[in-house]
Amino acid sequence: MTTRRQVLAGLLATGLAARPTWADVGGPAFLSAAGRPDGSFALCGLNAQGNVMFRLPLPARGHAAAAHPTRPEAVAFARRPGTFAIVIDCRNGASLATLNAPQGRHFYGHGVFSQDGARLYTTENDYTNARGRIGIWDAKTYTRIGEIGSGGVGPHDLKRLHNTDTLVVANGGIETHPDSGRTKLNLPTMRPNLSYIEDSQIIEQVTLNPDLHKNSIRHLAVSLTGDVAFGMQWQGGPDPVPLVGLHKRGGAARLAGAPSDRWRDMQAYVGSIAFSNDGKTVAATSPRGGVVQLFDAPPATLNAQRKMADACGIAQSENGLVVTSGTGAVRMLGGATTQANGLMWDNHLIAL
Repeated sequence: MTTRRQVLAGLLATGLAARPTWADVGGPAFLSAAGRPDGSFALCGLNAQGNVMFRLPLPARGHAAAAHPTRPEAVAFARRPGTFAIVIDCRNGASLATLNAPQGRHFYGHGVFSQDGARLYTTENDYTNARGRIGIWDAKTYTRIGEIGSGGVGPHDLKRLHNTDTLVVANGGIETHPDSGRTKLNLPTMRPNLSYIEDSQIIEQVTLNPDLHKNSIRHLAVSLTGDVAFGMQWQGGPDPVPLVGLHKRGGAARLAGAPSDRWRDMQAYVGSIAFSNDGKTVAATSPRGGVVQLFDAPPATLNAQRKMADACGIAQSENGLVVTSGTGAVRMLGGATTQANGLMWDNHLIAL
């Protein structure tokens, strides 16, 4: 698979790439937010082996980040219900801009750039009207230039289909309000969905069967061929249910197959999800269960399960899938583990 860094290297060699680029900060492979023992927070760049290349301070706990496709800039999002996101120059740690959610809104901790890097999209909660919104920001000035509906309630993760500007949104279905903290206000009536957005219009939506309406769709991964994997968090009763699904535009959602006791191991919670480089494996993490599950895709059946304490962040790399843990561990699945002393990795590992 040709990676973004390889494309940039080729452009640099021909003199066609605008400077600066991610090569100016050593070509990191990943970004992740982290906590420190003194209670402070940072955004870190990691190389392909999981070693920390830079640590940039954050004013509060981070969740995920969006990396600009060419410039060495990252937008670090506060954890829900945070109202700010910080644009960081990863060459020197300088804060280039602060995004503030509009009045009556908060961010959900995720965002994505357009294919050409000209716009940034952010998932937001219009909590006054209990509806999801996608904020649109000019990625040169980081000023807000518009917004569109997310297609549901509680939009959490947001991805862009490969080589397109088609967005896919994980509308988790859960209504919240900052006055109630992280309390879930509508569990009896929640209705999660996947929404596809093109040219600011919803072009396709996928919902789960009514008996799974409490299965909140939270996190997404997208393959090079347009397959979407989604991880869920069950808000229902004690009986285990599938927590991983696959979808491709024009088709029906396929829930992954696994024995009930393996779903029970996940403790109703998928923290992050990723495809392998070849798109044949989907990996889902559960920090609550301390496990990583690997599914064949297709047919979306459980292939293996690995134990890893507080495992959450996961991303593909040139050498395979990499998992991060709240213990500070960075593990190449099937390979070595690196320990980042003094860092506790947060929810997501973002591949560059």
